[in-house]
Amino acid sequence: MNRGKLEGFLEAAGLDEEPLGMFYTDRRPEKGFSPKPGALPSAEAEARGAIEWGSLFADFSCVMGNIWRARRQKTAAYFSSAQFGCLGGAFYLGYLKPQLNFIAHYVSSGIPNQLEGEHYLESPAVTQDFFKTIDPRPAPAAFCVFKPLNQFSESEQPEVVTFFARGEVLGGLNQLATFVTNDFEAVYSPFGAGCSNVVTWPLRYLSQGKLKAVLGGWDPSDRKFFKPDELSFAVPWEMFRRMVDRWEESFLTTKTWSIVKKKIVRSRKVWGEDKG
Repeated sequence: MNRGKLEGFLEAAGLDEEPLGMFYTDRRPEKGFSPKPGALPSAEAEARGAIEWGSLFADFSCVMGNIWRARRQKTAAYFSSAQFGCLGGAFYLGYLKPQLNFIAHYVSSGIPNQLEGEHYLESPAVTQDFFKTIDPRPAPAAFCVFKPLNQFSESEQPEVVTFFARGEVLGGLNQLATFVTNDFEAVYSPFGAGCSNVVTWPLRYLSQGKLKAVLGGWDPSDRKFFKPDELSFAVPWEMFRRMVDRWEESFLTTKTWSIVKKKIVRSRKVWGEDKG
């Protein structure tokens, strides 16, 4: 992708942070953040009562937490079947299937006198239905890698590109998604953990022949890994490519958008992020 065109698009959209590209590869990144290695459990081991839950949770490391650290250091975050960090991430990134029954309880109502649930879904049964619906694609290579687009080599191409932004910028991305697809429902915002919104759901829609952007970052458990008022906006590579190629035909060149960009600047000043 032409770097000049990309930088022009980012400036026009009011983005001051390089988007992250996600791809799978058999090559471990030379640097970046990743969870500690650990043994990935299975449904079979759970049925046998052979999982050491204490040691498993002792090394808990959220996917979005690693991505947050990578964003701050402008480097990569990567995961594998050995460096999965949490069982949710292992499932959503395609390293664990089926998801464990324990997690169905954890996400919902918990286990009386044993486990406090998150209460994000009504019951373990509903949670299992969700797991079947989202149906993560099995990881096609050893490592799932997120890194800034300017760190991709010519031989690398992301499957999904994720922006992190606040409302004014998100409004522009939302409108542009429809402009480049002629799809009046180009943006979906489904339930799920933060990592499901930047990997699993975009890939799920692609597998159904749908070119959809996914607005995410709603998971209360992940909010500590976002800036205040910030959300994620993940798009498949093809949609991103169209955005970069066609933004100059869109509203991003109009007086209307120039007024919005002034609000973007004010927002950065409010949050102490003004670089000017």
